[in-house]
Amino acid sequence: MSAWVDFDAVKKAVSLEMVIHHYRIELRSVGAGTLRGKCPLPMHGEDHKNRASFTATLTKGVGGVWACQSTSCITARDGKKGGNALDLVAVMEGCSIRDAAVKLAEWFNVRADEPPDNTSKKSEKPAELVSKEKREGREEGNKPLTFTLQNIDHRHPYLEERGVTEETARTFGIGVFKGKGSMQGRCVIPIHNGKGELVAYAGRAIDGSEPKYKFPVGFHKSLELYNVHRAIGEGNTRRRIVVVEGFFDCLNVSAAGFPCVALMGSSMSDAQEELLVRHFNVVCIMLDGDEAGQNAAADCLARLGRRMWTWAPKLPEGKQPDMLTTEAIQALLKK
Repeated sequence: MSAWVDFDAVKKAVSLEMVIHHYRIELRSVGAGTLRGKCPLPMHGEDHKNRASFTATLTKGVGGVWACQSTSCITARDGKKGGNALDLVAVMEGCSIRDAAVKLAEWFNVRADEPPDNTSKKSEKPAELVSKEKREGREEGNKPLTFTLQNIDHRHPYLEERGVTEETARTFGIGVFKGKGSMQGRCVIPIHNGKGELVAYAGRAIDGSEPKYKFPVGFHKSLELYNVHRAIGEGNTRRRIVVVEGFFDCLNVSAAGFPCVALMGSSMSDAQEELLVRHFNVVCIMLDGDEAGQNAAADCLARLGRRMWTWAPKLPEGKQPDMLTTEAIQALLKK
């Protein structure tokens, strides 16, 4: 079920000024409560480069309003070239107003209560999107996302450099995100839980910038195994699985024809151990060939070996699965 959204609460809690700071939009003051500068919206025409067409009036409406006077500006929903904080996020992220409210609540940690039923009076407390588990401090799972990223380039040269074909990129939904937001310009990798629900995007830097990987605030990667939903459902009647460390390791092993999941790190959590035991009978531990990877592999073998058939091929020293050819992977895993 989708998270309940109280739009009034989000509007009251998050002002337009807060959103402008979030996106680091450079505007200058031109009067009391009024800011002006070049329009930050995507797909803008050429004239915005030499014209301060974007205006934010922080004293109007609930939290402020914005507008763009450029004739080449992208047209927002309903033909408007302006709106409130929700409208700005919706256009910047290329998402719906509801998804914009979800994002704002997550970014600015707006607190929430349970939604009132149809017979009760309107709650007097602020309400929005934080789950009951999070409010009570329990870690019962990652909440499914209510949006999907659009404008993902599955043919970007970075993928070719990493040995990822366009077919594999499309199958796994990965590519360089060309939209606006915190993942802009990064290679985004959708992460699903065992039910196939999208719970996060990982964003891999492609230009050497830090951090190398970005994850959403509040996402617990130790609770998931990357690609587990495909590994469970892809005709894996023998219930065999290969476990690797990283996303690109998983892509390479999967492309070689073996069901595969990634720990998203070099250590296995208790939750990940339980997922492996629940869904599979035979586990092949194929972590990196360096010292850290082999130490982690030994730990996995000791823990899982008490509960199921587990084995580990020896990788060439210093190598990791995403560096190996299909033939080399098949030779290692032929057992």
